[in-house]
Amino acid sequence: MGTTNQVAERLQIESVAIGDLAPALLKTRIFAGTNLESLHRIQHAERIAAKAGAVLVEPGQDWLYYWVILQGSGQAERPEPDGSFTLIGKASRGEGFGEVPLLTGRQQSPLRISATDDSVLARFAAQDFWELMACCPEARRRILADGAQRIQAYQVEALHREKLVSLGTLAAGLMHELHNPGSAAKRAAAQLRENLMRLQEVSLRITDKQKTPEQLKCMKDLLAHALHGCHQPAMSTLEQADAEEAMGEFLSSAGVENAFTLAPTLVAEGVDREEIACAQQHFDKPMFSDALNWFGALVSSVSLVCAIEESIGRISELVMAVKKFAYDEKAPSKELDIHDSLQSTLTILGHKLRIKQIQVEKRFAASPSKIQTRGHALSQVWTNLIDNAIDASPEGGKIEISTWSEPDWLVVCVGDHGAGIPSDVLPRIFEAFFTTKPQGSGTGLGLEIVSRIVTQKFGGKIEVESKPGDTRFIVRLPLAPPK
Repeated sequence: MGTTNQVAERLQIESVAIGDLAPALLKTRIFAGTNLESLHRIQHAERIAAKAGAVLVEPGQDWLYYWVILQGSGQAERPEPDGSFTLIGKASRGEGFGEVPLLTGRQQSPLRISATDDSVLARFAAQDFWELMACCPEARRRILADGAQRIQAYQVEALHREKLVSLGTLAAGLMHELHNPGSAAKRAAAQLRENLMRLQEVSLRITDKQKTPEQLKCMKDLLAHALHGCHQPAMSTLEQADAEEAMGEFLSSAGVENAFTLAPTLVAEGVDREEIACAQQHFDKPMFSDALNWFGALVSSVSLVCAIEESIGRISELVMAVKKFAYDEKAPSKELDIHDSLQSTLTILGHKLRIKQIQVEKRFAASPSKIQTRGHALSQVWTNLIDNAIDASPEGGKIEISTWSEPDWLVVCVGDHGAGIPSDVLPRIFEAFFTTKPQGSGTGLGLEIVSRIVTQKFGGKIEVESKPGDTRFIVRLPLAPPK
């Protein structure tokens, strides 16, 4: 019978001659109709007695076996990044499991498998599994059918997870990107409310006195300056500080109320002493102070309106970026500018770039830069490639995004200066379910989806060049749509 091995209090493993296991195996769904003589080509298998809750396989475990449940039941759970586990499947008496890692060549289990009841299982080593596949046609057919069904279910579930990851990336980008302009607009609106109250108060004081034609002309000129535009030439920090100090001292010496509070507002809007000289000339001191405070409140209000307009414009840009990113896949074919598509993706991923202080160098030289497409598939390509480049880049690093034209092709290159991709990993990076990320952190479908979109949807090509400090993903898209 072999030796008994006490692995844990709740799990007992013993090596058993296949003849002793055959009667129980032939009653299972997997081996129903199998010739007993075929089974005798295998010398031994293992019989596992497991208490309810006992773990049969841990995530990342190197054991590769095919299992058949003779009594009881089991379940498979996927580990999550937070340390929890998600139930993904159950198996009951007469069913088999474990064929997928063997058929796909995986060396480690991605799941935790445990007994849900007191159970007895037969376990076949990898070599004996392949002997079963060769000698038992009925068992082979059922094992392959089970494997195909599980791979398909896992693909569907993994694709769904990949979409959720993309959605999470999009949502995180929007949250960060919308926060800044939204907060800026809110602050500007609150300050504008205070300015309007101040403007009303000063206006009432000014209107109490009759104005001369010179005074009216001076106020009209100041009003024209206040309303003439939002964007003033930028000054260096030192230039601005000197100008504010000089303006504040001038206003203070002229008896203007709030002189040093008013000075930065006037300087920021490009007002110099010559422009307010007329007011000083034609108004007495109290009236000059009121006129300057009226002008300052008006200038500040226009500036705040410009800030609100700019913030709302930024929000509109983000909405348009998302619209381009998530354009309805069922929409009719349309012309898409690759440069706009790349810029929209950079806009959405802007928060990740800022967190790691990563510089983006864009060299957009493709001409023409437009192709025929529908939907958001290319945005998914750029999101995966740029997001991976951000993850690979060191703090304060640089990402390079280049486009150029080749005969019949539009080429996009996304490069980073991270550690690079190991040479033994490079040939497999576009394989489905292959990932170098920690257990539970990646589906291994991101680059597979990228490759599938580029090659199958657009008839293009994708290649990767990598060495330490220089990794480049090069995408070639045909200028003419595939027929």
